[in-house]
Amino acid sequence: MGKPSPKYTAEFKQQAVRLYRERGGTYAETARELGVDPGSLSDRVKRADAAQAPPEDNPFQMAEDLRRLRRENERLKRENEILLKASALFAGRRL
Repeated sequence: MGKPSPKYTAEFKQQAVRLYRERGGTYAETARELGVDPGSLSDRVKRADAAQAPPEDNPFQMAEDLRRLRRENERLKRENEILLKASALFAGRRL
């Protein structure tokens, strides 16, 4: 069975893209320096280009934030459903 793929921070991804752009060369050369897969680096560069965001924005951080907010939204929906059911239960008991 293969090894699980490592999880890189948004800052690392952004720095990898910046390093590739600054040094030029090939994806393989930059990826070897960073110890990452050249295909992954290529995908990150393409996604950063597609985002066309200002340099100070980090598209990888925005993706992480979006995932975090979606998880939080699902948690809040579940909590709200529990509270609605509890409210209906207590309303039926009439304390």
